[in-house]
Amino acid sequence: MELNNIIFSILLLSVGFFFNKYLLLIFYKSKYNLLIDNDYNKPQAFHESSTYRLGGITIFFTLSLSFLYLSFLKNIYFPEYTSFCTLFFLLGLLDDIKIKIVPKFRLSIMILLLMVLVISNKLYIEKSGLEFLNHLLTIDIFSLIFIILCFLFIVNGSNLIDGFNGLLSIHALIIFVILFTINLINKNVELVYILFFIILSILIFLRFNFPKAQIFLGDSGAYLLGTLMAVSVIKTSILNPSVSPFFFCILLIYLFFEVFFSFFRKIFVVRQSPLLPDDKHLHMNFYKFLLRKNKLKLNSNCKVSIYINAMYLLLITPALIFMHDGLFCRYYFFVLLTVYIYFYKVLSKRIK
Repeated sequence: MELNNIIFSILLLSVGFFFNKYLLLIFYKSKYNLLIDNDYNKPQAFHESSTYRLGGITIFFTLSLSFLYLSFLKNIYFPEYTSFCTLFFLLGLLDDIKIKIVPKFRLSIMILLLMVLVISNKLYIEKSGLEFLNHLLTIDIFSLIFIILCFLFIVNGSNLIDGFNGLLSIHALIIFVILFTINLINKNVELVYILFFIILSILIFLRFNFPKAQIFLGDSGAYLLGTLMAVSVIKTSILNPSVSPFFFCILLIYLFFEVFFSFFRKIFVVRQSPLLPDDKHLHMNFYKFLLRKNKLKLNSNCKVSIYINAMYLLLITPALIFMHDGLFCRYYFFVLLTVYIYFYKVLSKRIK
């Protein structure tokens, strides 16, 4: 790595650390409640003390510095990153500052934003790994709908699993390290730079969130990480055509299937609106299971993040080895879906 990149990386880590430190200090001294999470009664709440939702602001701030550095000193600029991330960060920030938006209206805003962003950035998915779907992707309107659905699954999946210290951020870190490695091997230098600084930004946040949370990601952070993952996977897939599209499906399987499975579970099992939150997600059931087995203290939800992400990494390892084998990745993707359903059913029975 060039000397100026090393210097900037050290500066970014230092600035990000002190920015977070002093931001927390300002909020604590002023007793500013606008960004505080002190609702312990909502279904997805597993914390016991008031915590500020500053993670999205932290990551957005350090990423902004990184993008400015790359743009002015490296002449590297990806407009899709800045446009997607800025708008979805701001959308999540509205909820963090307690401007409540009806779930149906929020979903409509997301769809409208994605429609504008996908068209203006000319973002597309070239290959799906299935011939009939590849043919459909040549139709503009179908291609637009497909990519919007992909973004909705990943962004909302990120928001769904965000709730335990480090669960989403460590999960995102694993994904970005894998994408970074793929692009580094194939010498996609510009994307490598962006992925590297995204990784640094997540590490800065983790310093204040894991294992004990001084700050939460909030909706702004969850939407931001989800958007970053979606854009990065699409860019990596386009730049590395030898990697099976189903490998990227495997990489995002937890985020995608959490939304997909939850949607139908709420409709047919719980019989409630799929847009309303509940406490029956995989990570929540796993947390309850460990509590019943006395393997977990009530306030140590960070261990769930370690267990789930360790299992995720173990399960996707075969795909990492055979990422260029489309047939293997296709069948292994459906194997992992089966593993998820089986694991969920076992946990549900154990906690009843």
